[in-house]
Amino acid sequence: MTNPPKIEATFKSVAQSKVSQNTIRQYIEYLEDAFIINRANRYNVKGRNYIGTPLKYYFEDVGLRNARLGFRQIEETHLMENIIYNELRSRGYSVDVGIVEKRDINEAGKEIKRQLEIDFIANLGSKRYYIQSAFSMSSEEKRIQEKASLASVNDSFKKIIVVKDVVGVTRDEKGITIMSVYDFLLKENSLEL
Repeated sequence: MTNPPKIEATFKSVAQSKVSQNTIRQYIEYLEDAFIINRANRYNVKGRNYIGTPLKYYFEDVGLRNARLGFRQIEETHLMENIIYNELRSRGYSVDVGIVEKRDINEAGKEIKRQLEIDFIANLGSKRYYIQSAFSMSSEEKRIQEKASLASVNDSFKKIIVVKDVVGVTRDEKGITIMSVYDFLLKENSLEL
């Protein structure tokens, strides 16, 4: 398992601890072996290869996570993302986190490259779905931000944004489907809507 190279330095500086990177790696592996957390690898969509770091971890049971934290950090955006990840895994999908490069021109006319994240790439056999978890898309700026990574993928697989709000299933002019988390969780064929 590959970890970010700065994990030890960050842990030491924030927690002022002398726990080594190997010890942290072992703890993470123990948590994975005990089915408490699950790892999602990063996948470069355009390069079609896995990126070693940084990995993302999701809790198998968000209730245990909340209890361990004493219900102090109830971040609905992270919880919704974790729940979507768990649902995809329970439906049999292998789930990765996607990275896609986007090239833009800045105000000075220079080309800049940005890496955008796709929350989930769900694969099952020949099926693939690009899924973005967006707690809210209340402004046009937020809609543009959430769609940017999906719009940068130039293949024919389905692109979906799951939102917390109760909305009907819609598709925009770029073919991106928007659905509520309730439709996603309660309808077995929600990815095909």
